[in-house]
Amino acid sequence: MSLHAFIDPAAQRALDSQRRRSTAASIVIAFLGITLIALVLGFIALKSMMVQSPSGIIYSYPPEIPPDDLPTPRSLTSSRNPSPPNARAVPHILGLAQSPLSLPPVEVSSIDATDLFPGTDDDIGDSGMLGDGSGQWTPIPASLRKRCSQQDRLAQLEAGGGTPEIEEHVTRALRFLKQTQAPDGGWGNDHRAAMTGLSLLAYLGRCETPLSEEFGDSCLKAMVFLIDRAAKQDGRFPDPAAGRHGPYEQAIATYALAEAHTMCRALAINIPNLAETVQRSGQMLIDRQHESGGWDYDYEEDSSRGGDLSITAWHIQALKACKLSGIDFRNLTRCLKSSLDYVEARQAADGSFGYTGTTPAGELPHPSLTGAGMLCLQMGGRESSPAVRRGARHALENSPFTWDGPDCDLYAHYYLAQAMFQRGGKDWATYQPRIRDSLTARQSPDGSWPKPGGGAKVHAVGALFTNDSSTGIHYRTTLATLMLEVYYRYLPTTR
Repeated sequence: MSLHAFIDPAAQRALDSQRRRSTAASIVIAFLGITLIALVLGFIALKSMMVQSPSGIIYSYPPEIPPDDLPTPRSLTSSRNPSPPNARAVPHILGLAQSPLSLPPVEVSSIDATDLFPGTDDDIGDSGMLGDGSGQWTPIPASLRKRCSQQDRLAQLEAGGGTPEIEEHVTRALRFLKQTQAPDGGWGNDHRAAMTGLSLLAYLGRCETPLSEEFGDSCLKAMVFLIDRAAKQDGRFPDPAAGRHGPYEQAIATYALAEAHTMCRALAINIPNLAETVQRSGQMLIDRQHESGGWDYDYEEDSSRGGDLSITAWHIQALKACKLSGIDFRNLTRCLKSSLDYVEARQAADGSFGYTGTTPAGELPHPSLTGAGMLCLQMGGRESSPAVRRGARHALENSPFTWDGPDCDLYAHYYLAQAMFQRGGKDWATYQPRIRDSLTARQSPDGSWPKPGGGAKVHAVGALFTNDSSTGIHYRTTLATLMLEVYYRYLPTTR
């Protein structure tokens, strides 16, 4: 027997309505529950991403300022055998160690660096050449191979008349630089932007990059020091105390960072804000050129003085490096041509190069800027010009060099060493023993160089390198190191 209950139609309708409301409420509750779960999971994922993200850089690059509104600058083995790029795969991450600056990890592509330098130097052609491109000056990255492999460096030393021991002297010098670097990445007590730029050039001259095992951290901190300065000072590198002499520091720091950018780009190393700093500082040099074609103190553009060859030479070196960086600059070609014309106009009838005109700076027995004039023209593709030949002849006859005597103008011979090496042949063979033997014999055990002159006043203008302050010691050490690296820093134009 079964029981059947019959529901009143009105009650049935009420029950159906209640069921519909219950079903709708269930659907809404389920949707809200799913949404809440999704929000919780999303928040957890976002929090995880924030924890894993690297900390930001303390410097923030200022927005682009039109050139006319720019403020006037006042300015992986042992080091003995640094691993050539093709020795192993490049590591993925390189951190900035022991630095007070906050920098994200430097991201590096995992590549075999043999792919960076395909073919031979001849395959490069004259790309990056200044001037008319008629010369054979082979800058980085083509010659990057020649400074990044110890075997190639030793071959270059032998071909250039150097000795294998020069590698030991350079290593000791670089170790001195590493040991004397300040915690903030700079060097010296004065002219710190210039001193840091010269150190960075000395590292790069031996292919010591942020990837180097012994010097990588020091090299990277130097780069960050300069980038940070530019970010904080509207693109300027020097201290405000540099005053009218600021253009020296601006050019040297730009030179160093532009060369660093070229090498880091070749090795797929991403240094935050490096390219932006090079572009900004390089454009500043172009935009502040004096109407004479040179560069002047305080970046005056129409002064009666018209600039001088000493300041101009650093700007030409910097702009050469900027041209090779792969970064675009407005009016760079026109600027360089004008600057080379300015340099040629500084040559005297005897072949020497003058300071503001055709006469030497100060009352010196020997002109001090002949090498500077020669090198600028060589870097500009005018290495075969009569001006360079006359300069070489004059330099061989009038530019002696002895460490322990008054004829130890390191500033003059920093340029002459490069210019005469580019000349090659008999000119280089005659010149190089002057500097090679003195520099290697007088290096101190700690890697620095002692005060030059042997107690006599050195024949030089503004000879900061003779000062026994930390800045003076550092300055002469970097100049001497760059002179010894000349054998493999760039390939010769002739030989």
